[in-house]
Amino acid sequence: MSENKNLLFHCCCAPCSLSCIKQLKAQNTEPHLFWFNPNIHPCGEYKSRRDCLFSFAKNENLKLESVDEYGLRLFLNEVFPDDENRCKKCYYLRLEKTALFASQNGYSSFSTSLLVSPYQNHEEIIQAGKEAALKYNIEFFYRDFRPFFREGQTEARLNKMYMQKYCGCIFSELLGTSGDKNHA
Repeated sequence: MSENKNLLFHCCCAPCSLSCIKQLKAQNTEPHLFWFNPNIHPCGEYKSRRDCLFSFAKNENLKLESVDEYGLRLFLNEVFPDDENRCKKCYYLRLEKTALFASQNGYSSFSTSLLVSPYQNHEEIIQAGKEAALKYNIEFFYRDFRPFFREGQTEARLNKMYMQKYCGCIFSELLGTSGDKNHA
């Protein structure tokens, strides 16, 4: 892994961010965290995840930037009427905002904790990152963090962090862990 000391790191939640940040620091990169997640519903869930990440960043003395807006309408406007492709659209929505913020605020690259989850569509995340990078003329810093997923989840539990039970959107809450899109 090459060094990347000017990285804006999109965080979907603290538990998924833990092992990614640990890996980045091991490679001499101190990521600046970024919170933008209009996909998280309902509002109470949004606040629980946000507050956990903000607390984690403060405890670890990590710089955190945020666009702190509960985005139910933004998310629904983005994914409807084609909600079958909602995940791809959701990845792009969040990574596009991250790339924009990074390019406007002097970062050389951006990445995301979404790359740690074995439950997300890894290739679609990469594609969304590359498209956003191209749009804003900034590097998408790719690393496959999935081998470190369980380690991060274990550490989050040990630290008594808030642990969500679904990806974030109202569709994933409805589907639970089954992943069966036919029941939404």
